[in-house]
Amino acid sequence: MESLSATVRVLVVGTGFIAAQHAAAVHAEPRLELAGVVDIDPGRAAAASRANGGVPWYTDLDAALAETRADGAVVCTPNDTHAGIAERVAAAGAHLLIEKPLATDVPGARRAVEAFARAGRVLMPAHSHRHYDYALTVQDVIRSGELGDVDLVRLSILGGWIWPDWRGWMLDPSRSGGHALHNGVHLLDLVTWWTGDTPETVHARGRRQTAAELEIYDYLEMTVRFAGGAVAVCEMSRGHRPASYARRDVLVTGTGGMLALPWDAESGTVTDESGTALLPPAGTDGFATQMAAWADAVTGAPATVTGADGLLAVGMGVAAERSIATGLPVRVDDVLKEAA
Repeated sequence: MESLSATVRVLVVGTGFIAAQHAAAVHAEPRLELAGVVDIDPGRAAAASRANGGVPWYTDLDAALAETRADGAVVCTPNDTHAGIAERVAAAGAHLLIEKPLATDVPGARRAVEAFARAGRVLMPAHSHRHYDYALTVQDVIRSGELGDVDLVRLSILGGWIWPDWRGWMLDPSRSGGHALHNGVHLLDLVTWWTGDTPETVHARGRRQTAAELEIYDYLEMTVRFAGGAVAVCEMSRGHRPASYARRDVLVTGTGGMLALPWDAESGTVTDESGTALLPPAGTDGFATQMAAWADAVTGAPATVTGADGLLAVGMGVAAERSIATGLPVRVDDVLKEAA
C-alpha cells in the first residue's frame, strides 16, 4: 500500500459520460492527484485533458501507465473491456477502481480478481450506490439488529434518464452484458450487501415497457432468494417518461420491525413495538464518498467493496439475464461454478 502521507497519482481511463464524475471526485479527494486521462479516441482524450487542467492525455493505456508511473487507475470504459483492462492495470502494479460490472461474464471477473490477488494491489468495483446515504442508512439499521432477522427487502429504482438519447454501446448486450448486468447489478449488489446473506437463486423478468423502441429490456423485475430464507424483490427502469422521472423506494421487513424509505426526498421511518422513528435525510455525493473509500483502501484500510463482491454481482447479473431468457429461476452458485 501507499504511504499514508504520499499523494496517490491516478489515471482516468475512458472519457465518456461517467468519467467526468469520477474525475471530479478525484479532484475533490486531497489524497489523490489526476496524473492523466486515457481514451482510444484522441479527440475525446484531448478534450478530457482540457477539461481537467491540461493533464497529459494518452490513447494507449500501457504507455500511460509507464510514462506517468500512476499509482492507480479509475476505469470508465465499456463493460466488455473491463476484464482485459483490469489485468493490464494489475500487471503494471497499480490499484484499480473500476465501473460496474467488473466484467460481462464470470470468467472475466474471476481473471480480474485473481490478477489483483497476485499483484497485491487494491481492486474495488464501483458499486456506487453502496456509498449513498440512503444505502448506508439501510445498512446501519439492519446491522444494528433493530429489525431482527430480515425476511423481505423490496427495492425500486425507477427513472427516465436514458432520454433524450441513449444510443451507445449500452444497447448492445454483447458489449454491456445486458441490462441486468449494466444497471440491474446495482440493485442485486445492494440487496446482497444489506442482507449479508448468500444469494441462492435469481428469478427475473424483462420488459420493453417504457421504451419499446429500444432493443433492450428497459424494465426489470428481479427476485433474489437467499440461503437464510430472506427474499429481495428488485424493480428497475431506465426509460420512463418523462425523462425527469426519478423515484427510489426501499422497504425492509424483519422479525423485529420494518424500515421504510418512501420515494426520494421524503423522511424514512423505522417502526417497531416501541413506535415509529424518523430516519435522517440523505445528502452526500456518492461518487465523492466512493472515491474517498478507494483512497482509504489504497492507503491501507480494508476495501468497502472487494473483488469478490464484484465477482458475485456479475454472477447474479448473469443469472438474471439467463432467467429473463428462460423464464426460470437460475442458481447463482451454478453460474459461478461454471467458470471455476
